[in-house]
Amino acid sequence: MRRAVLSTLIALAVLAAPAANGAIVINFPDFSNCATLQLNANAACTANVLRVTPALGGQSGSAFSQTLIPLGAGNSFSTYFAFRITDNSGNDGDGPGADGITFTVQPNASTAGGAGGGIGYLGIPNSVAVEFDTWDNGIGAGDPNGNHVGVDLNGSVASVVTVPIATRLNDGNVWYAWIDYNGSVLELRLSQVNTRPVAPTLSHAVNLATVLGTTQAFVGFTSGTGAAWANHDVLTWTFDNSFAPIGAAPAAAIPTLSHVALAALALLLVAFGARGLRRR
Repeated sequence: MRRAVLSTLIALAVLAAPAANGAIVINFPDFSNCATLQLNANAACTANVLRVTPALGGQSGSAFSQTLIPLGAGNSFSTYFAFRITDNSGNDGDGPGADGITFTVQPNASTAGGAGGGIGYLGIPNSVAVEFDTWDNGIGAGDPNGNHVGVDLNGSVASVVTVPIATRLNDGNVWYAWIDYNGSVLELRLSQVNTRPVAPTLSHAVNLATVLGTTQAFVGFTSGTGAAWANHDVLTWTFDNSFAPIGAAPAAAIPTLSHVALAALALLLVAFGARGLRRR
């Protein structure tokens, strides 16, 4: 009887264990195989990287999921990627290279936007993008300088919020980015080491459902070059279609019993009570 009780308690412990939340729907440790991506315009997979635009003038490229991805509650999501910008040419005063890269969420189609200062994003409606901008197009274009991050809406590269970055994004080194949307606030964390920062680099409140007009979207990257250029490479990418920050320290979980476990526990108590009465 004791063995039966022990087995039952173990089963209840399993039932009480918290379920894993979130689902990783895109996972590219590298880009040796891009069969599940829609590559547009000048984007290509080469040497195990996703080259959104090559180091040539007048380029526009994008790479998106081939199918619409259902987003989590409140259109939430979490994503992580590493990128590198090399072979720069042209100069806007803070160093050579242009024009940058974006991570974009949009429900329209797999497409590429405007080249140059458009960063491959210009003109994509019903969209939200986080830009990594390496060219100063001036205050009129919403650029505080030639090296900043920002949030873009509805195909406009006049960012609604920007944050200057001290170290050049196109310095040839690997950069790591974590982007999370919890249903109300979009956050970017950026680092030159592969450890998720505690504090966000950029934070902006936005109603993603209103902007997109739907609860599913294509997700991916855009880039553009103009009279100045660079290779814009994504090295690795993970996307979770719920708010499940990647690389964050796990929160301490408080075990809770499911309805099934509670019912089983109640039956077990009733059985013990009945057995005790019989003995008496």
